[in-house]
Amino acid sequence: MGKVVTGNGISFIDGAWQEGNPKILGPRTHAMWMSSVVFDGARYFNSVAPDLDRHMARCVRSAELLGLKPTMAAEEIERLAIDGIGKFNADSQLYINPFFYADDGFVMPDPDSTRFVLSIYEAPLPPPDGFSACKSSFRRPARDMAPTEAKASCLYPNVGRAVVEANQKGYTTCVVMDPSGNVAEFAYTNLFMAKDGQVHTPAINGTFLNGITRQRIIALLRDVGVDVIERAIGFGELLDADEVFATGNYAKLQPCTKLEQRDMQEGPFYRQARKLYMDFAREYALDRA
Repeated sequence: MGKVVTGNGISFIDGAWQEGNPKILGPRTHAMWMSSVVFDGARYFNSVAPDLDRHMARCVRSAELLGLKPTMAAEEIERLAIDGIGKFNADSQLYINPFFYADDGFVMPDPDSTRFVLSIYEAPLPPPDGFSACKSSFRRPARDMAPTEAKASCLYPNVGRAVVEANQKGYTTCVVMDPSGNVAEFAYTNLFMAKDGQVHTPAINGTFLNGITRQRIIALLRDVGVDVIERAIGFGELLDADEVFATGNYAKLQPCTKLEQRDMQEGPFYRQARKLYMDFAREYALDRA
């Protein structure tokens, strides 16, 4: 397959690349009716693919947590992703999605029926224009209620209904609480706030993913001497924060510019974190020769 010139993308299925969005599920596929699907998402932009290895490793771990039997190792998926990226123009901005899912089983997935798909398609990196958010009436489930430590598709209908509620109120997204009533994250991105010269983020408690970009931002800020505190955060603290921002793989870093009725501005910690991340990402430059 030569260079991809359309926006349909490519998918690796059963040992070969295919263009477009191949139809691979039937009505009796276990993943179709019992949601035995895990995935991950990595990025390629500006000729870099930051933390590609960690995203592939998390997909393998998510599959194991859901009772699937990964059919490819993380290193193999990473090499395959690099091969797929090479089929696009060098200046493309891409989203890279590995999937594992079960073909067979009844209620429980049959591990031996696990299949693998890798999808890569064009998806421009959103500009850092900021977003608005409100408090959601929905909460993240606890680890004994759902497979919260996996990046599992079955978790996302709850995310979707939270975003729909926020959109209906005129907001881009929402802040979701954990089962104890503390801040968990934004609907689909991790949350940071700054107050009095320190950066704070909700401590990992098993109700939301410890995002790869989240981990990277914490490390980068601490490396330059910023005090980053992981702890329980109440929603009222966000309303009194000096700045609030989000991290996630799809958009990387975005400032919150309105929280409930309070207008906010991007702040110095957000700008510092974004610069640190973009500088770090150059370490993952791909050789396109």
